[in-house]
Amino acid sequence: MVYAALYLAIAMVLPLIILRIPEIGKALSPMHIPVLLCGFMCGWPWGMAVGFIAPILASAAAVMPQPLVPNALAMSLEMAVYGAMTGWLYTHLPNKKWALYAALVSAMLVGRLVWGVSRAVLSGLAQTPFGFEAFIAGAFVNAVPGIILHIALIPVLVMAMERAGLSLNRKADH
Repeated sequence: MVYAALYLAIAMVLPLIILRIPEIGKALSPMHIPVLLCGFMCGWPWGMAVGFIAPILASAAAVMPQPLVPNALAMSLEMAVYGAMTGWLYTHLPNKKWALYAALVSAMLVGRLVWGVSRAVLSGLAQTPFGFEAFIAGAFVNAVPGIILHIALIPVLVMAMERAGLSLNRKADH
């Protein structure tokens, strides 16, 4: 619980630091980093909880994303999937380096699909437009810098934290 609270705190503070450079800050998706790490390090239940809570808490604190519906709620569902899938897949895939990348990329893809579906549903309820082009732009095109950063950074951090004994999500030997 303490580790998860630490990741939640980082999810609140990291965007404040990175978003000081607005040109690149939002494109890096800084809140996603601690959520993905939480899934890997603390396991799927804590990763899912931190992923769901972080955007709503950030929105309530006027940090990001605004407005709560549809932005923060759709992001909460997306990030809950990130935390749950990284934690679950990482413990169930073979104990190989490629499995770390497979868990990360799978979580990012499914999370983005969940974001798109939830954003479309919530936008429909609010009677605001959100089409396929908006989904592709928001989930992939505008997110390329963050996607590259996450794929380059998260596995390195996970391996370093495991070497340091900071993982609570121990993988079974396969």
